[in-house]
Amino acid sequence: MLLPGLLLAGMLLLLAAGLLYQLAIQPGVESISLGTGVLRTIGWTTLQASLSTLLSLSIGVLLAWALSHRRHFFGRGVFIALLSTALVLPTLVVVLGLVTLLGRSGWLNDLLALLNGPELSPVIFGFGGILIAHGYFNASFAARSLLGRFEAIPSQQKKLARSLGLNTWQRFKLIEFPAIAASLPALATTIFLLCFTSFSIVLTLGGSPKYNTLEVSIYEAIKLDFNLGRALGLALTQLGIGAVLVAISTRFKSDNSLIATDQTDAHWGDSLPARLCQWALIVVFAMLFIAPLIAVFSDGLHSDYRAIYLNRDFQQAAVTSIVLALISTFLVVIISIAMAISFATLATNSRLGKHPAATIVIRLLSFSSALFLAIPSLVLGFGFFLLARTIGGSYTVWSVIALLTANVLMVLPFAVVTLAPAAVKAANRYDKLAFALGLNGLARWRMIESALLRREIIYIASIAFCMSLGDLGVIALFGSQDFITLPWLLYQKMGSYRTQDAAGIACFMLTLTILVFLILPMLLGRRNHATP
Repeated sequence: MLLPGLLLAGMLLLLAAGLLYQLAIQPGVESISLGTGVLRTIGWTTLQASLSTLLSLSIGVLLAWALSHRRHFFGRGVFIALLSTALVLPTLVVVLGLVTLLGRSGWLNDLLALLNGPELSPVIFGFGGILIAHGYFNASFAARSLLGRFEAIPSQQKKLARSLGLNTWQRFKLIEFPAIAASLPALATTIFLLCFTSFSIVLTLGGSPKYNTLEVSIYEAIKLDFNLGRALGLALTQLGIGAVLVAISTRFKSDNSLIATDQTDAHWGDSLPARLCQWALIVVFAMLFIAPLIAVFSDGLHSDYRAIYLNRDFQQAAVTSIVLALISTFLVVIISIAMAISFATLATNSRLGKHPAATIVIRLLSFSSALFLAIPSLVLGFGFFLLARTIGGSYTVWSVIALLTANVLMVLPFAVVTLAPAAVKAANRYDKLAFALGLNGLARWRMIESALLRREIIYIASIAFCMSLGDLGVIALFGSQDFITLPWLLYQKMGSYRTQDAAGIACFMLTLTILVFLILPMLLGRRNHATP
């Protein structure tokens, strides 16, 4: 079943080529040049993405290390599950929670006033706020990604470290860091790309044009200045840089051979100072991670829910967001399954793994699945915006098409990275049996892969729904009174300083996200607990 995945990958590449062509044929594109303003924006974006990546990886490594050593404490499973929500939490909701905590009238200043301390300036806005928000999302993502690598270290190595009397630093240097080193390049490039293409965080927390990323500059050129020439130059620049970065990132392969099959409860024998350090890391980060979510719920309790939920704009936004998220989820699941099976066909020696062209095709598949990182949602939306102006037709229809396309491309990198290794593992495990029984195509999928990949598919579906529900990118260009989503409505309320209405909408979005991402997979995945 190689063909469906390859066809879908080809369609995605054709979409990217068509978008580039649409931008390239615009009048005046030949006269576009990179001025000092654009170069300054690129330099600043690169700096903040680099610092955000370094901050996120540093915190992520430390937290994953601490959690891997403290294997048993009350609430550990819930905390790890919450870390998994980092990438799917609606960005504007978390930003609102961070402002509640660290703003001029935030909880931190209220606490300092209670203790007769000095009032702190609002660090959440500007450069500091951008780093804090990026660290919040990406450090959690890094910690959750690396935890499995730490836990996959064999118990024999732990026993050897104890017998040799290695101290904490020596164990980390000689055993633990080599175990995670293979995963760091791929993880770092992913985080860098996410920060480089950041839109919602910079738009809401930047506080000054000097902190703009390329995407925010595109948004301002279209929505504020209606300078399509400048927007076009910025979009082409973003496309060029993004394509280069994604091409580089696909060369870094995350090592999927480390699987935590050793379930013995061997421990490191940490000293008391090391244990205290580990507990401190876990407690402090747990408080910092949960505090913005508590702030959102707390503010939401004071909202007039009856007035909010009966409001026509809210009802329209909620229905639009949920319906589009459901359609996006269905499309993501179908596309990721097809591409994952193609990955398995090309990476398994019993199929085409030994073919000379297999590696090249795998890289093309990886590149096509990571297109969102090269073509962020705002650039994609700008392409559809130009198409709508050129071809004509219903603006709402173009808005729906653009939003669905952006939602699918946004989730696809994470979906394929999650599903492809599981599909390869299933192929390596059951190919001989399937070939012996003559199982192939849909019959094989129904009897083997559908059961083995059930948990990953449910996880992908929950990610797709939550990320689609909370994205602000394309809707920032296409949002209007006739086409409105929950993130756009929340942004409007925040911009007009209607904080209580914003808090109520944010609380609704956060509750829905947590229910879908945490509870739904638990309910649907129970039957899979005994899967071989």
